[in-house]
Amino acid sequence: MHPKGVEIVTVALDVDPEQARPFIEAAAPEHPSLIDSAHLLDERFGVVNVPNALWIDEDGMIVRPAEPAAPGPNPANESFRTIDLDTVPPDIRDILVEARKIRSEPERYVEMLHDWVARGSASPYAHTPDEVIARSQPRSTDEATAAAEWDLGQHLHRHGDHAGAIEHWREAHRRFPTNWTYKRQAWNFEDPIRQGHTDAYEGSWFEDVKQIGAENYYPPLVP
Repeated sequence: MHPKGVEIVTVALDVDPEQARPFIEAAAPEHPSLIDSAHLLDERFGVVNVPNALWIDEDGMIVRPAEPAAPGPNPANESFRTIDLDTVPPDIRDILVEARKIRSEPERYVEMLHDWVARGSASPYAHTPDEVIARSQPRSTDEATAAAEWDLGQHLHRHGDHAGAIEHWREAHRRFPTNWTYKRQAWNFEDPIRQGHTDAYEGSWFEDVKQIGAENYYPPLVP
């Protein structure tokens, strides 16, 4: 799509840039590939999970706010659906059963993106400013406070006080429980493989997803 005037920019959300670097280097992207160690995309654009994306036109206007944005079938996710559940430990089996319920629509999203690239503002998937505002959620006081708590935690973590960071990250989780980027980033420091239950946090990926229902992990893609 680049010859048609589209610039794809990918952004990893990682407090520690070194956690994202191996994946970026392995992909060898030919587009700008950034690392948002401060989670500013969460704070400024309403990104609460990955993959999320927003569309910005040639005039710098947002024409689709942040939303689930699978760019295509994910090999890792597809592998979850083919593993023989009888060959894995019971706790992993429970996680895989839940993960298989997650809904995404990568083919539909890519079709929408190509339509916008071809038709610009005439695409039915490109929204007017009023529609973008209507679809963007206002930030509550709790969500704004969660962003501040997250920032405080990052500051402490970067200066060697990871234990102090946990207190603020727990508060960010409590105040903004639907922000999965806050949760998964924090859980990853304690249990990078499973993001399972630890003494540091009240929840875990499996527990929290099961509570809301994995089919609700991503909101439905709205044209």
